[in-house]
Amino acid sequence: MFTLSKHWVDQARHLPSPNAGERPDPADITLIVVHNISLPPGEFGGPHIDELFSNRLSPDDHPYFADIAHLQVSAHFLIRRDGQLNQYVACDRRAWHAGESVWRGRRNCNDFAIGIELEGADTVPFTAAQYDVLVPLIKLLREAYPGIAADAIVGHEHIAPGRKTDPGPAFDWDGLWQRLAASPGENRTS
Repeated sequence: MFTLSKHWVDQARHLPSPNAGERPDPADITLIVVHNISLPPGEFGGPHIDELFSNRLSPDDHPYFADIAHLQVSAHFLIRRDGQLNQYVACDRRAWHAGESVWRGRRNCNDFAIGIELEGADTVPFTAAQYDVLVPLIKLLREAYPGIAADAIVGHEHIAPGRKTDPGPAFDWDGLWQRLAASPGENRTS
């Protein structure tokens, strides 16, 4: 379904973000982090996520934006509610999505992770269209970057516990593992 050219998914809408940098080791891509985002919180659609990731979010557009418009953040990908796939950062570069984080004793997950945002909220079920894009995207990324093991697909909540809660209880981890043909009972989020 998807193909990759020069670390960009060909079928994605490309919206390069300035909020990225070089990885310490571009070959060290060993983790996928699933997030959720909605701007304003709980509202879907509109240009605000793209604006945030490109430093164009106006603090005057919504009261919530006054607290976040100054942030310099990004992710590699966003999957909209309708399944549209956006890419902001080439996979061989470091997107700024994880913040203070630890995975299996390694700090600064941005250095070695690919961040995938789902348009949504912790307690709002994600759409079938989003899973229909997420699964082949993960499969493509694991093929292109073989350092990503089957158990190295986690939520933001798993690498920043107590600080982050996404993708949250509405995310269907069991369904994701089944669709990725994962072995039942394997612990994949510790």
